[in-house]
Amino acid sequence: MLDLRYIKEHADEVKRNIQNRFMTADTDLVVKLYDERNSLIRETDDLRRKRNENAKKMKGNMSREERQALIDEGKQLKEGIAEAETRLSDTETRLFQEAKSIPNMAHPSAPVGREDKDNTELKREGTPPQFSFKPKDHVELAESLDLVDFDRATSVSGTKFYYLKNEAVFLEFALSRYAMDILQKKGFTPFITPDIAKEEILEGIGFNPRGPESNIYTIEDTGTCLVGTAEITLGGYYADTVLDPEELPIRIAGYSHCFRKEAGAAGQYSKGLYRVHQFSKVEMFVFCRPEDSDKLHDEILAIEEEIFQGLEIPYRVVDTCTGDLGSPAYRKFDLEAWMPGRGEGGDWGEITSTSNCTDYQARRLGIRFKEDKNTVYVHMLNGTAVAVSRTIIALLENFQNQDGSVSIPQNLVPYTGFDRIGPK
Repeated sequence: MLDLRYIKEHADEVKRNIQNRFMTADTDLVVKLYDERNSLIRETDDLRRKRNENAKKMKGNMSREERQALIDEGKQLKEGIAEAETRLSDTETRLFQEAKSIPNMAHPSAPVGREDKDNTELKREGTPPQFSFKPKDHVELAESLDLVDFDRATSVSGTKFYYLKNEAVFLEFALSRYAMDILQKKGFTPFITPDIAKEEILEGIGFNPRGPESNIYTIEDTGTCLVGTAEITLGGYYADTVLDPEELPIRIAGYSHCFRKEAGAAGQYSKGLYRVHQFSKVEMFVFCRPEDSDKLHDEILAIEEEIFQGLEIPYRVVDTCTGDLGSPAYRKFDLEAWMPGRGEGGDWGEITSTSNCTDYQARRLGIRFKEDKNTVYVHMLNGTAVAVSRTIIALLENFQNQDGSVSIPQNLVPYTGFDRIGPK
């Protein structure tokens, strides 16, 4: 959530930002409710001051009539305070509900646009492989090598689920450990996080747990949800906490399963493992001082690049456009891997992202630190180290051989225990 005073003092900028993100929010209503709340706070405080003065007068010597007048005045003040507190509570509820719909401000350099095509490419790394044969997509490869079973998973769990089998199982474990080893060397504390979180934590992070547009599975009658990413549980770890400023920045990394409805996700680019209801992921998360967040955002991006350079997967870095940032993000970079089986001649597909959410999530979650007797909200950043299912796509398609086998990148061999996946 944005600072309410900032919304009032920069209302035109906030409105322009909402337009650039192609979102809907009522800035004027938030400002109106903010002013009403402040007025009610002053009114309530004034009534409480009068009640205290009335109580002090009661201690003095006075006639019966004077005491009764003070008692009557005290009752009126008590009723007035109760009424003002009710109006204040109702106004604050409406204010915070409306304020939550206002997205974070976007970085001045974030490209303005609505769709993927509006993203700005920043760099490319690696060379897409040139094959002397027609490359297969990951679905053909996985099924011919008996690595994934989509049909059985559909009959057991429904569409967009899958069984990993044989070498793919060890490939998942290998990728997760490979990423965790790199992150631990970078100062990240490793976690295995819960796969369930309370709805208020999801809302604090910026996810909508309910409604037709929600991408989240809610667990009926529990007030909890299956997480769509460890960003939720890592970000919620310090909810309602005053952190020691000497400990900042705090770097943590979590392995979790991720559950997503993927409602409306269809088309050739969504088939197979690319868009699924359940997958595993290693996520980075950082809590830091506001002045350090841009630098740390670059650091997270560099780690993502190091991971995929080590896997020898060609990729490009894109600066995500305003319409695709999501409400909490101030700026977001995506890594898109080259996927030879995508489309007719191969194409780029998102494989990681990293977002600087500034203090937007911290305000909702109450994560702050004390400095010079002032309370300061931390900045919170997240980044995908490895989304396993999409990384498997890139590995299978980029390292496929003419005989139908798939080679394993050298840096991953110590983790898998094999350097090639061959036909059964």
